[in-house]
Amino acid sequence: MNEKQLQELIARQRRFYASGVTKSYKYRQKTLASLKSAILRHEKELLEALKKDLGKSKSESYMCEIGLTLSELSWMQRHLKGLMREKSVPTPLSQFAARSFRSPSPYGTILIMSPWNYPVLLTLEPLIDALSAGNTVIVKPSAYAPYVSLVLQELLKECFPTEYVAVVTGGRSENQALLNQHFDKIFFTGGEHVGREVLRHAAEHLTPVTLELGGKSPCIVEKSANITLAARRIVFGKFLNCGQTCVAPDYVLCDESIQKELLTAIRQEIKRQFGKEPLLNPNYGKIINEKHFHRILGLINPEKLVCGGNYDTDALRIAPTVMKNVTFKDAVMRQEIFGPLLPVLTYKSIKEAVYLIESHPHPLALYVFTENRVLWKKLLSSCHFGGGCINDTIIHLATSSMPFGGVGGSGMGSYHGKAGFEEFSHTRSIIDKKTWLDLPIRYQPYSSLKLYMVKKFLK
Repeated sequence: MNEKQLQELIARQRRFYASGVTKSYKYRQKTLASLKSAILRHEKELLEALKKDLGKSKSESYMCEIGLTLSELSWMQRHLKGLMREKSVPTPLSQFAARSFRSPSPYGTILIMSPWNYPVLLTLEPLIDALSAGNTVIVKPSAYAPYVSLVLQELLKECFPTEYVAVVTGGRSENQALLNQHFDKIFFTGGEHVGREVLRHAAEHLTPVTLELGGKSPCIVEKSANITLAARRIVFGKFLNCGQTCVAPDYVLCDESIQKELLTAIRQEIKRQFGKEPLLNPNYGKIINEKHFHRILGLINPEKLVCGGNYDTDALRIAPTVMKNVTFKDAVMRQEIFGPLLPVLTYKSIKEAVYLIESHPHPLALYVFTENRVLWKKLLSSCHFGGGCINDTIIHLATSSMPFGGVGGSGMGSYHGKAGFEEFSHTRSIIDKKTWLDLPIRYQPYSSLKLYMVKKFLK
């Protein structure tokens, strides 16, 4: 699709939005119901596409993509009326007599740019929130997940006219063409480099942007932790989707006194979850493409291997790999890994751990394994991060009751549930001033009595 065609598409969407159709509660609920039916109809095709693009098993695909999408959709159906309602707020005495309220309003025409690692979830979840808020949407899925993109294109075409929801496929040239257009809001999920480009282009039109990025999310294991359970949950969170998860534990930072015990438990847990030969496990995924496959292999230091390190070039598979005695000078610590490599670092004191985390860009997630309540409270108050878990990994993003988003270099803005509705809405502040009374103190000519009254009202 060239720039002229995109301009025509956006113009059609603006006209459709201007008609007011998308703003009614009834239409929004109809939209959500249609989308849910389409997802259920195309469940098999989505599962097959996820297998082709990322090697995901049916269980993982449903648990981490389709199931979470349906959960967000159901949550929004249940709560939509309350989210759309005007919210009365207290009116200052100086504004008597009046009613003050907050009124959510759609932005208009939205661009959603989604990534390849969770191509169903991270396309449809923001779409659900944007449509619930009353917008029209253009969706740009990642070219790196072509099979899922085709299914999503067909699915959304069945549900909605293109003037309401349209899918634009393609690669960099299509991304560039889209970013050259004027949207009312851009929602981007992906890497920091492209995120900067999105923000730069949006600035040309003063377009508000939500950036869901990533970063090196630390996983602290303190000496009071349940080591066996910590290892199980770290292995689950790290090697899910072959480590290609924005909130995967990027590295472990453990008390030096428990490093040996933790490494033993992690090795045992990898064997328990993925078998003796993970590369032959049909439920273990693959790296998205050759470029990322070779990038990840380049981060492995054979001298620091604890386990793993083997790979299958033809299948684009890298076994769950653990490295010890890693420092921030190693190649694996100079970029977000986004693959099945787990570096293990140590600290001597919690103060040192906090320093190491805070001396690097703010991560999207932070995980703490400890039985010491005072300690985890100290970590939460000392470290900057998007969200996280105590004694678990990644599950904080699997609820519509809490916002999900980054801070600093890991992103801006948040979504899911109420936060998602608000992220795609502008909240207008309105005062409904009554006409049966008009206090004269704000009008000229001013006097000492009026000033006295103003001071009384505005204390």
